[in-house]
Amino acid sequence: MSIEIGIIGGSGLYDMAGLEDRKDVTLVTPFGAPSGAYVTATLGGKRVAFLPRHGVGHRLMPTELNFRANIYGFKLLGVERILSASAVGSLREDYRPLDIVVPDQFLDRTRGRISTFFGNGLVAHVGFAHPVCGQLGRVVIDAGRAAGATVHDRGTYVCMEGPQFSTLAESTLYRSWGADIIGMTNLQEAKLAREAEICYTTIALVTDYDCWHPDHDSVSVEMIIHNLTENAATAQTIITAAVEHMPAARTCSCGQALATAIITRPDHIPAQVKQDLQPIIGKYIS
Repeated sequence: MSIEIGIIGGSGLYDMAGLEDRKDVTLVTPFGAPSGAYVTATLGGKRVAFLPRHGVGHRLMPTELNFRANIYGFKLLGVERILSASAVGSLREDYRPLDIVVPDQFLDRTRGRISTFFGNGLVAHVGFAHPVCGQLGRVVIDAGRAAGATVHDRGTYVCMEGPQFSTLAESTLYRSWGADIIGMTNLQEAKLAREAEICYTTIALVTDYDCWHPDHDSVSVEMIIHNLTENAATAQTIITAAVEHMPAARTCSCGQALATAIITRPDHIPAQVKQDLQPIIGKYIS
């Protein structure tokens, strides 16, 4: 049985309950090492691959993550869909701690992160107006509501650089822009998944209000840890249900993202680049 579903665990979600027939798979990529070994297993009757984003023991900061290696590794495993869980802060009063948000847009406030597989003699421009997979997002929304969670089915995720949190001026600015939640990791994953023609959606788990909120300074470490733990349990329930109810066929356009995106003439692409990106571009360029 091929592995079709990838799961990325964020802060607080370093493993998945219910994984059967587990096997650790260590992969080497042209872009270096992923965050750790992928746990391949059976969940809800389907084969999945689980990767803790920040490594075992949460050793990697957002700025240290090798996003290319992580997504490339899923591609090597044959993954066609990625469910990504992450902790976020809320920029809205009505997006409360312990709520779930399935964002449909991103704002990039990172600096200098590598967000593409392309370059070095190969140019491609994928469409990114709608940065997450609508079909996959619907599955997650339905699973979340069935689990009794408060789920917001849209939102704009500000991806900031970190590792420090926002200043009050920044937080206030993002609110004035109409942004809804803030985190440090998901935009690069979404961009790279689109280039790899993998469906991607985010299960954004609200831990607390960002610093714009008048009660922000009263938030304690104990409260954050409690919310992370509760969110992790909710995420596992949602992910398990989403995997169980995943449609067999992809009806979205994610699987054809590169069909008209590659600009460079095939005879001008360096041989090493062709070799390195074969799992991604192989069906278009031999």
